[in-house]
Amino acid sequence: MDGLATAAGHEDRHAPLKNYCRGLLLPAERKSIEPMAARLDPGNVQAARQSLHHLVAKAPWSDEVLLERVREQVLPAMEKNGPVVAWIVDDTGFPKKGKHSVGVARQYCGQLGKQENCRVAVSLSVATWSSSLPIGYRLYLPKEWAEDAERREPAEVPEEVNFQTKPEIALDQIRAAVATDVPRGIVLADAAYGIHTEFRGGLTELELQYVVGVQSSMTVWEPGQQPLPAKPQGRMGRPPRLLHRSDRHQPVPVKQLAMTLPSSAFQDVTWRAGTQQKLRSRFAAVRVRPAHRDYEKAEPYPEEWLLIEWPRGEAEPTKYWVSTLPPTTKLKALVKMAKHRWVIERDYEELKQELGLGHFEGRNWRGFHHHATLCIAAYGFLLAERNRFSPSARAGHLGFVASGPAPDFRPRGSPGPPRAA
Repeated sequence: MDGLATAAGHEDRHAPLKNYCRGLLLPAERKSIEPMAARLDPGNVQAARQSLHHLVAKAPWSDEVLLERVREQVLPAMEKNGPVVAWIVDDTGFPKKGKHSVGVARQYCGQLGKQENCRVAVSLSVATWSSSLPIGYRLYLPKEWAEDAERREPAEVPEEVNFQTKPEIALDQIRAAVATDVPRGIVLADAAYGIHTEFRGGLTELELQYVVGVQSSMTVWEPGQQPLPAKPQGRMGRPPRLLHRSDRHQPVPVKQLAMTLPSSAFQDVTWRAGTQQKLRSRFAAVRVRPAHRDYEKAEPYPEEWLLIEWPRGEAEPTKYWVSTLPPTTKLKALVKMAKHRWVIERDYEELKQELGLGHFEGRNWRGFHHHATLCIAAYGFLLAERNRFSPSARAGHLGFVASGPAPDFRPRGSPGPPRAA
């Protein structure tokens, strides 16, 4: 905590920052400022509340600097149990009533599974096989907010913040991670990001591999096919250079391609152990070329993997991914990486339920991000503590052996030695 406190700048912020994180870690149903102040200093609640409120809603410390310090302290502990294997892009929603809190709009809320009044934040996490840590976090500001000066001013939205789509926000976070030499991993994202050609292209420009979800309507060239080369030069004008298609030579949606594959193309793959049984399904992987507006290009897109999940008993495939992993990648390795996005669901569950990520009640931009940053700092502490033990120990198999003779816990008069614990 001392290292994190110094990242907040002025010495007057050190004690409030430590108190805020302690308040997030203490057991309580609500982790907003008022109840935390009451638990931290029951005899002087008003002063404690003012101190915490100033730290989060007013003090001009940098979220990026503090998150970097969290990463520097937590990542080495995570890497003791294995290297970074993935960068995970995701977003999460916070149901919110009213219309004055920064970023609130009627939009899709993953927590509720439907369109609702909420705020949405985009995050980037680094992940090993056993744990993950958010290293970037930013509120998505809907267009009606970004272009409304009357709403921006009371919410204290910084002037430099303009409208960006969620994939654009995610790409900025990824560029920042590359610039600060975060250990690289394969980028994972769901179809809300993977369907955007510009997002995938941005990852390729950064020399990052990816496994990202796509929608069934995405068009690709079937294995072994690609767009037709430029047409022959005519008598006049510049020589044509753009690819083209014909009536008989067209790309197909990935769903159509999947439905035409023989049953022998699909294999049963187990990718990890679940809470009650091993997770298993049917998958196929083929090499294809994306086709999005390639008639505006002089060269076809490179080949990529198309991964298809078609569980037994389903009438059609349920999920699709594209990936720039090498052509020699085994099917099981491809599936395991595509499915590794599940760890971010565990992160959000703990950040929301245990640390009060969605409990901030203020309305301004700075407070929303400061609260989230301190929640991530508290979560980072928990991750570092967990990673002091091996993954098997975290599953409950500690294997501790006490020195000296085993204590006898038998009730008086009971026969025989006690069973080993």
